[in-house]
Amino acid sequence: MKVKPWAAALAAAVLITGVWMAGVSREADGLSDKLIRLHVVANSDSGDDQALKLRVRDAVLAELTPLLEGASGRAEAQARVEADLDGVTAAAERTAAAAGRDYRVRVSLKRELFPTTEYSTFSLPAGTYTSLRVVIGEGKGHNWWCVVFPPVCTAAALDEETASAVGLTPEETKLMTEENGGYVVRFRAMELIGRLKAFFGK
Repeated sequence: MKVKPWAAALAAAVLITGVWMAGVSREADGLSDKLIRLHVVANSDSGDDQALKLRVRDAVLAELTPLLEGASGRAEAQARVEADLDGVTAAAERTAAAAGRDYRVRVSLKRELFPTTEYSTFSLPAGTYTSLRVVIGEGKGHNWWCVVFPPVCTAAALDEETASAVGLTPEETKLMTEENGGYVVRFRAMELIGRLKAFFGK
């Protein structure tokens, strides 16, 4: 049976897309394995609770910054954070108490699916990242996230020296910092792949 030209073209396009998406997925997985995100969830969306969320963020960063100094990679940084979860929790709860809020704070280190995120000087593709999750009170408010390792939360910048020190390759650094519309397309593809993986339990 003769294959129609349009059918052959469609099959070729599906194959090419599949190969491309597999490559994109590998890039995302390689990058996400080297970072630790910070994810702070507010008690509610009230003005006071959202302001408290940012104060808790600052307290957590103040706790983590000296702790993670000199860490050579994500595994070492994760081990240091895991050993200090009680310290992070205490810092967050002290901040809440100082603001007159008797909120319980739950802190955990887990794998979480994040959407594509754009900061002022770099972007992160969607994917599943190791995440330090800080939930304040009921945890029903808008959240805030950044990258705690490498330490670019407050600077929102990623220079080559910092990237190299924590094991990011030039290609991975370029993936995060390239100002190119093509990278946005790739980030969105990574987001789709991540959602598909989560849906199918991969």
